[in-house]
Amino acid sequence: MTILVTRPHPDNDATLATLRQRGFDALSAPVLRFEPVPFRGDDGADYDAVILTSANALRAVDLAASPLLRLPLFAVGAHTADAARAAGFDKVMVAKGDAVSLRKLVLARVDAGELPASATLLYLAGADLSRDLAGELGERGLSVVTHTTYRMAPVAGFPREVSDAFMANRITAVLHYSRRSAQAFLDTVRADGIEISALALPQCCISAAVAAVLHDAGATKVVVAARPDENALLEALSRTLRPRPE
Repeated sequence: MTILVTRPHPDNDATLATLRQRGFDALSAPVLRFEPVPFRGDDGADYDAVILTSANALRAVDLAASPLLRLPLFAVGAHTADAARAAGFDKVMVAKGDAVSLRKLVLARVDAGELPASATLLYLAGADLSRDLAGELGERGLSVVTHTTYRMAPVAGFPREVSDAFMANRITAVLHYSRRSAQAFLDTVRADGIEISALALPQCCISAAVAAVLHDAGATKVVVAARPDENALLEALSRTLRPRPE
């Protein structure tokens, strides 16, 4: 069984290793490319906390010795929290893997008196946001300063070995980690003329929002992880590929 991983580099490396440890063949086809955006630092700004919805936002900046590291940080999930700790943050609070739970986590700290009701938050973010988290927090009286530190650009096409694998019907299922990468996957299979065969495969998605992109494109075997994290996604993959009883 060959699983196609559309996750961008460098996160795809860990996913490929995990799949192979579980006995799968795995092919990497990052459909988006990480591009850093200059970040001026804002060391002198008076922030109360930092919020992150992606580990990529930290990969693009150098915060060594920055006063920002002394601030509490709200991370969207465990993977992003790990990246924050590796960058030097030691006051890291972790949401349940999506922007809705991150918003609730921040507001819970406000309600508990751990953050001022009029706190100013630094949001390190990507260029393309699927949710207006800053606006939603702003409605509750918080000030959110958003700094774009990276963008994800579509790649030109699949690697040759991936195109060959599609043509030979060797790919068993596809893993999807974001709405943006799911759309980039669709654009790529259409450009390569393999949309019908590609969408006939099981599409395993990390969230319902990601799954909607594949559903809308006509995919019929769309599976959604029980939680928005990779362990749940791989559990969904295993269930999908498990032989059904006669």
